[in-house]
Amino acid sequence: MFWAVQGMAAELATGALMMAKIKATGHNVSMLVVQNEATFTKKAVGRITFTCEQGRDVDQTLDSAIATEEAGTVWLTATGTDESGDQVSVFNFKWSVKLKH
Repeated sequence: MFWAVQGMAAELATGALMMAKIKATGHNVSMLVVQNEATFTKKAVGRITFTCEQGRDVDQTLDSAIATEEAGTVWLTATGTDESGDQVSVFNFKWSVKLKH
């Protein structure tokens, strides 16, 4: 599987978590990827699933950004696994968030 396809799926895994957490705050918050990096550990074949399980980190970053009205950043990791459960890649995205007025 081409690396760009994995990158888009990985970003979606972290971005969907970020969007859900922003919506839950009830505030108008902007979000933007400002940096990323990736590691490929095995050839990606078949259905690849990306997961990000850092909800608490997102909550803390959003709480701080809303309380201080200053931009905040958080690194989120999306791990890609194949149908056998083997890791094929790890993507890290640095997200910036800021309260909109």
